[in-house]
Amino acid sequence: MNSNPALVVKDLSVVFEDDNAELQALENISFALRAREFVCFLGPSGSGKTTLLRAIAGLIQPTAGEIDFRFGRPPKIGMVFQQPNLMVWRSVLDNIKLPLELEDVDKNIAEEKSKELIDLVGLNGFERSYPRDLSGGMAQRVGIARALIHDPDLLLLDEPFAALDALTRERMWGELSNIWQAKRKTVVLVTHSINEALFLADRVLVLTQRPGRIKLDLEVSLPRPRADDIRYTSQFGELAKKLRAAIE
Repeated sequence: MNSNPALVVKDLSVVFEDDNAELQALENISFALRAREFVCFLGPSGSGKTTLLRAIAGLIQPTAGEIDFRFGRPPKIGMVFQQPNLMVWRSVLDNIKLPLELEDVDKNIAEEKSKELIDLVGLNGFERSYPRDLSGGMAQRVGIARALIHDPDLLLLDEPFAALDALTRERMWGELSNIWQAKRKTVVLVTHSINEALFLADRVLVLTQRPGRIKLDLEVSLPRPRADDIRYTSQFGELAKKLRAAIE
């Protein structure tokens, strides 16, 4: 893995204000993210995980601190939310290629790239299907493909599997791991799940209760590619204990 940082966050704080009070969501967050690294933000509800992700995405302005991208230019960012937010009147193919349409990319190029991603996320045969015809897992695969279509430098995922049933969610871990192995994007994933974080990540950053601070920065020393049965190994169990202790 490339040891050069792709992103450096230094002393980041976020305070939300209204007419009556202030709410400090994050306090003095600092970390570096390596190029092509897969990092998970893990923590209890209210720890500021999504706030931190949105600050990196540029959707929230930090109150203090710095977010320094090291791509040599303004980065292209892809984002996947808890709900895939597909356009119900557009087919799978048309939903995926929408970002390229908005960039006025040649129609034939956009269609070719969309078909490549349909193959990558395992949706062959569903190109002309509509969101109403898809399962939750399939719809989220469309969302991931759409986020990848413009070849982002950084892929941000905000609990993309939270609404799925347990079995589908675990199956999607393997799907996302395969996609990352194929594309090797720099990825940040927000999750509440210790198992999800360990199965997917190279590193896990554990945030405290509000205001969120980094309590643990854990390297995940599990071999890749990771098969489902790795979750039943003693090494996985020991790492899970460390994360659970940090959260509790």
